[in-house]
This record gives sequence, structure tokens and C-alpha cells, in this order.
Amino acid sequence: MPEQTRVARAGWYLLGPAFVAAIAYVDPGNVAANISAGAQFGFLLVWVIVLANVMAGLVQYLSAKLGLVTGRSLPEAVRDHTRTPTRVGYWIQAELVAIATDLAEVVGGAIALRLLFGLPLLLGGVITGAVSLLLLVVQDRRGQRVFERVITGLLMVIAIGFLSSLFVKAPPAGEVAAGLVPRFDGVESVLLATAMLGATVMPHAVYLHSGLARDRHGHPPAGAARRLLLRATRWDVGIAMLVAGAVNLAMLLIAATNLQGTPNTDSIEGAHAAVGAALGPTVALFFAVGLLASGLASTSVGAYAGAMIMQGLLRKSFPLLVRRLITLIPALVVLAIGVDPSRALVISQVVLSFGIPFALVPLVRLTSNRALMGADTNHRMVSIFGWGIALIITLLNVVLIYLTLTR
Repeated sequence: MPEQTRVARAGWYLLGPAFVAAIAYVDPGNVAANISAGAQFGFLLVWVIVLANVMAGLVQYLSAKLGLVTGRSLPEAVRDHTRTPTRVGYWIQAELVAIATDLAEVVGGAIALRLLFGLPLLLGGVITGAVSLLLLVVQDRRGQRVFERVITGLLMVIAIGFLSSLFVKAPPAGEVAAGLVPRFDGVESVLLATAMLGATVMPHAVYLHSGLARDRHGHPPAGAARRLLLRATRWDVGIAMLVAGAVNLAMLLIAATNLQGTPNTDSIEGAHAAVGAALGPTVALFFAVGLLASGLASTSVGAYAGAMIMQGLLRKSFPLLVRRLITLIPALVVLAIGVDPSRALVISQVVLSFGIPFALVPLVRLTSNRALMGADTNHRMVSIFGWGIALIITLLNVVLIYLTLTR
């Protein structure tokens, strides 16, 4: 009995890593993509959010399982199974994905600070970067558990910020249900769908979760302890993805219900103003606070993932400040030169979508390897679904390129 109690407590103790990874699914890039989708196409792309969230749940579980079963993060496992030139090329694309990730998160934080306090975008970006550095210091000095609590608290702030409007004005149930039917309406809807996928099934979260699970619990031996930890991980991922999915859906429903056909809602600032006009200043304040929490939490999580990717692939680590500046500076440059911030957010999510196959293909391949995973190898149907996710996203990207070049 004492052994069973100890293992059960270990299972409950596992709850948390998925909530850190889930921050990646409610970052400012999601806000821009989902608000744009709802404002332009109403409820047309509801199905994309549902599909992306289901995909994300499976992917995040496979990532955590890889870390628990092998004791290796996904970047480390990729390093172990590739030659040096391939490994370096792989790291370059992962670094570009990290830069695109930080762009969305820093720009989103800067926009939120301008909405709340009227700060210039560049100053807001600097403040967002500085706060994210402080959060990383907390993780470095106080440990992963404290970092998880801080990030989970910010996730709750994000959820309240975006779900509150649904209690003020509920969307029409019939139109929401109609949005579950998969379809597109022109090139722009494909672009936004790709951005929504890139913002939901985020590559850096896939890399990160394997390391988070491993760092918390190491490499438990096969047996009752591992089975309970994997079961707890399924609950952890399920609850975290449910929260993230609800927030993403709320973003789109806010726009579809209140902003469709309203001029000047193609930016976060315009959407914020329109939400305030339609639902009142309190809801608009919640919207801005949720956006700020999203930017602050997600940029620190993204930087954490970037450090894990570099360490895992190259066996190299840099001081925390240097690592933070690598991805922060491009975001500050975008703010300084005056690029439209909301459009930059959407495009950054498209870039992330192109990085998804590079994370998914090795993840599915490694977790389907019986020599590596033993009894915890993916079931055949799980592998089929995993390969299907990678194929769907890759094909969508190919279609996007074709339509963009030929329109």
C-alpha cells in the first residue's frame, strides 16, 4: 500500500508540464489569427480550431511520453539519430521557428501594453522581453515546479480574459454548429487556417514538453510507476488542451459574434476597440489583460524551449541573457521599423506552421520505434493518426504556397 500511495502521488505531481506547454497554444499569435478569422469569415473556421486542438492533444501526449519513457527530450533524441550536417540544418530551422515564436509573443505583449497604458510599441516590446527574462530567472533559480505554478496562474488569467465576453453575449449556437463543417472560402481563409494550425500545434511546444516531463520525473523504469505516470500525463494533457481549446474558440467566437462586418477589425487594436464598443469597457479591459498575460507567459516559455532545443541538438548552452537576446532582437527590429504588428503576428504563425512537420515526423517515428520505446511503443492506430496529422499540415502548407503564388 505505501508503494501504491507513493506512485499515485507521483502521478498527481506530474500535473503541470502540459499547462506550461499549453501556454504556446494561447499566445498572441493565436489572438491575431483567431480574431482575424472570426472578423473576416464569421464562424466558417470553427472546425479548424476543433481539429487543431485534437491534433495538439495527441502530439503533446506523444512528446511527454517520449521524455518519460526514454529519458531524452525530443531534440536530444533527434541528435542521437542524425548525422552532424543534418543536425545543424535541423537546428537552423528550429531556430527560425523560435524567432517567429518570439516575434508573435513580444509583439502581442507590446500591443497589450499600448492598449492598457498607451506605451509605444518598441518600449512595450522591451518591457515584455525584460519581464520574460525575469520569469526565466525564476525557473533557473527556483526550479521547474515554481515556474509551472507561475505559468499556470497566467494561463488562468488568459482564460478569464477571453472567456468573459461569452457570458456577456453568447454566440448563436446554430451558426457555431455550422462552423464545424470543414470548408474554405478563398485564399485568405486558407492563409488564416494555416496560421491557426501554426498557432495551435506549435513546434516549440512539441520539443519542450518532452523535456518538461523528463526533467520533472527522469526516466522511470517500466512497470506500475511508469504506467501511472503516463496515465496522469494523459489527464494533464487533456485538461490543459481543454482549457487552451476553450480560449482559442472564445477568441474566434468573440470576433464572429461581435466584429464580423465591422470596419477596422483586421488588427488587434481595432478588434479591442470594437469589443469595447459592442460589449463595454470592462470586457475590453479583460481582453487587453488576457493579451498581456499571454505575451508575458508565452515569450518566457518560448525562450525556455529555444534553450532546450539548442542544448539538445548541439550540446551547447549560452548564458540566459544571450539566449534571450537571440530571439528577442528580431522582434524588437520589427517593432522599430513600423511593420503592421497584427499582420506580422499572423505571418509569424504561418512560419510556425511550416516548422510543424520537422517536429512531428521525428516525434511519430521515434515513439513508434519498439527498440526505443519497448512496451510503450505507439499503437498502430496512434501512429496512423500521427502520420495523418503531419500529412494534413504539410498538404495545407503546399496548397497555401500554390494559392498565394497564383492569385
